[in-house]
Amino acid sequence: MSQQRGIDGQSGIDAPSGIDDHWLSSARRVVSPNANDRPAGEVSAVVLHGISLPPGKFGGDAIERLFTNTLDPAWHPAFATIASLRVSAHLLIRRDGECVQFVAFDRRAWHAGKSRWRDVDRAGKARWRQGLNDFTIGIELEGADETPYREAQYRALADVLRALIQHYPAITTSRLTGHAHIAPLRKTDPGPAFDWAYLRRCLTESV
Repeated sequence: MSQQRGIDGQSGIDAPSGIDDHWLSSARRVVSPNANDRPAGEVSAVVLHGISLPPGKFGGDAIERLFTNTLDPAWHPAFATIASLRVSAHLLIRRDGECVQFVAFDRRAWHAGKSRWRDVDRAGKARWRQGLNDFTIGIELEGADETPYREAQYRALADVLRALIQHYPAITTSRLTGHAHIAPLRKTDPGPAFDWAYLRRCLTESV
């Protein structure tokens, strides 16, 4: 069984980036059709992912094409099995720190898949939850499991998380987890190269 893992901390961090009508003001907007309404309107946690298309290669527009259903399966052998998928994330953070938003934060993006999370509420009561797309925000980092993520990505991610924490009261830094933690038999991202401790430092530093 997977266990909840995240970054200990509290809400209330100042946010230099703003959120307007559930869109990050600093992000480039590329709207994905792969989204729908959240069944209960809950926005209370964040799931971090890692992605590169083709695998291990960075740059280009393949990720954006995947999330907008325009990926050509003939472009690369790895695309043949994924081009027909209907998936998305709320946000992509590219290697240079650029943020691209595909789905408004109050909408349900299709990023977590089959998953399970041991959720602990503010009163300390724990319960296992499934259907994590219903209440989480999915953030993709352009990268690969064994390739170190870049400084610009950690700084951009910390900035985004501050904005989310300020805008959505149910999100705290303890309600941040990775795809590998909620789907350990299927997924490994954001991978061992992701430095959770360094992200924690970025979040607590003054900006």
